[in-house]
Amino acid sequence: MATRQDVEKGNDTITKPLIGQKKEVQIQSNNGGLWVVLLSTLVAVCGSFEFGSCVGYSAPAEYGIMDDLGISYSEYSFFGSILTIGAMIGAITSGQIADFIGRKGAMGMSSMICIAGWFTVYLSFGSFSLYSGRFLLGYGIGVLSYVVPVFIAEITPKNLRGALATANQLFIVTGLFIAYVIGAIVTWRILALTGIVPCMVLLVGLFFIPESPRWLAKVGNEKEFKLSLQKLRGADADISEEVAEIQEYIVTHELLPKVTIMDLLGKQNIRSVVVGVGLMVFQQFGGINGIVFYAGQIFVSAGVPPNVGGILYACLQVIVTAFGGSLIDRLGRRPLLIVSAYGMLLGCLLTGTSFLLKAHQLATNLVPILAVTGILVYIGFYSVGLGAIPWVIMSEIFPLHIKGTAGSLVTLVNWCGSWAVSYTFNFLMNWSSHGTFFGYAFVCAAAVVFIVMLVPETKGRTLEEIQASMN
Repeated sequence: MATRQDVEKGNDTITKPLIGQKKEVQIQSNNGGLWVVLLSTLVAVCGSFEFGSCVGYSAPAEYGIMDDLGISYSEYSFFGSILTIGAMIGAITSGQIADFIGRKGAMGMSSMICIAGWFTVYLSFGSFSLYSGRFLLGYGIGVLSYVVPVFIAEITPKNLRGALATANQLFIVTGLFIAYVIGAIVTWRILALTGIVPCMVLLVGLFFIPESPRWLAKVGNEKEFKLSLQKLRGADADISEEVAEIQEYIVTHELLPKVTIMDLLGKQNIRSVVVGVGLMVFQQFGGINGIVFYAGQIFVSAGVPPNVGGILYACLQVIVTAFGGSLIDRLGRRPLLIVSAYGMLLGCLLTGTSFLLKAHQLATNLVPILAVTGILVYIGFYSVGLGAIPWVIMSEIFPLHIKGTAGSLVTLVNWCGSWAVSYTFNFLMNWSSHGTFFGYAFVCAAAVVFIVMLVPETKGRTLEEIQASMN
């Protein structure tokens, strides 16, 4: 075993793969354990559903809030954007919170904050309380956006990790879809109350699921660590090899000094950070928020009512994300990411071409068809890969001793990118509508190169194997 002196002198004991020199660890699980894993995942993704509900709330509630409270369009725009500001702050603190009070504790705390946010919105009679409630919701989902995929990755067997981690994105888009559907038939205050439901389910469900065994091992709670892992693998499963692997990994990394942001740039960690941050940059700067923002107007131009159009593309996201989740553990992460980026490139080119034709008054009958096709192609391919898989890989590649700091950074980059694309989209469209989408197409092309050159395949490997090979 490496000593602290080895680490301080820079000896390479730690840098050698911990797992690569041993036989592959066989993770045993029986049906009882599988049901506990599925139940735990289902409870956790209530947080993902809440994420989607919060993001999807502003579109169907827009006209009701503006009419009832008499606020201006610019005030409502701030109401929509303050969610992202809260989420950025939540992302900054998410890793530290999850490391300090545990994965379950972080999910429970976030749920209570979201409940407070929804009640504040529901009781609002002015802009200040609206902003306060929306900010609380943003903070809550900023933490949830990190802790949910991490929790799922840490409890699942390697052969199911990809599919179950994809459930995070599936329930985000499902929450978005349900918010659009319910928002079309109820008032904005009632819609706010519906957002409390997934939080309550999550809070109650946390009492019936085990804590992440890897977090328990990290904080030195060995008895609870083994009990949690046994529940997740089944009462009769032999967990000795998995316990030994996790404990060796934890002990080795305990010798490393406390991690700071600058340590993430060291040679041991830089590849993981580049992959995690890079995937989030391409996910956001490929233009997803701009595409979704403009989708309503595109559908209107094609003669489709905006609320119907919103429900249509949200439904498409649910279907395609579920389809991608069924493939991720069979085809792998890299192939789906590459196909996704190519499809998004095609969608941007189609939409950009429609705007170019419109600007030059050419083939005017084809313009709305190309635009709608481009939007649907883009959203479909985004949902099958770049929508979900960056969160899956983020939850897999960071060692436990840097996961809190690195995960917070990656989540923050995601939310900053979301804000930047949303904020700049109108300015870019005023500059050149077709140029905007061709610019997004260039980002998608760069994403293909990035994925091919740098992103590892993590299918079928334990977290410890993945992290040892990268660091």
